Amino acid sequence: MSRVSGPRQQHGTRGPLRARSLPRWWPLPVCALLGAAAGGAYGVVQTPEYSATSYVVVTPAEKADPSVALGFAQAYGRVATEVAVIGDAQVWAGVSAATLRAGVQTATSPDAPMIAITASSSRAADAAAMANAVARALTVNGAHSQKDTGVRVVQFSRAAKPLTPSSPSAALTALVGGCAGGLLGGLALLTRPRRRAGTENEFVAAVPGPAGAASVPQEVG
Repeated sequence: MSRVSGPRQQHGTRGPLRARSLPRWWPLPVCALLGAAAGGAYGVVQTPEYSATSYVVVTPAEKADPSVALGFAQAYGRVATEVAVIGDAQVWAGVSAATLRAGVQTATSPDAPMIAITASSSRAADAAAMANAVARALTVNGAHSQKDTGVRVVQFSRAAKPLTPSSPSAALTALVGGCAGGLLGGLALLTRPRRRAGTENEFVAAVPGPAGAASVPQEVG
């Protein structure tokens, strides 16, 4: 008696797995790191800027209305960087009129007749010289027109040479860049289309085929 069996069929039970995809939130840390790197690089390569501030006060002359000084302080604050004043200030500061216009800003208070003159420059000594030159020009201009205005312009405080730059440090720019990058990454997550549920961890497996029919044993007499 012999038993003849049919060929054995083998079927794979596991098909090729699809490559695992990245988590959905991956743009957030990537954008934050790129932003921090860009901000830090900008803070390293940027030219440091120094700022110095000088203060000028406007006081009423004898028998003048004190409220007039406040109005003239506002007016002098507006014309501090005009050509008429800068014509003298540029000589004392040793810079051009265009540099003074670009690097000097003034601020006034609605409650006090005081003018803050802030100058910015890549050199600390130039920043102080520019602020003091504009303040000096204001006092000279105020002295020439004192009889007509009824107020005096006096330099209240001289600008000192700054010891540290006023521009942001590399650590601060890196922090700002990281926050900006994280914000952009969050926006990218919000605008990116959502995947259908169940597709992230889906894998493809081979379906085993039907088992072959077993051959009927034959008896040989």
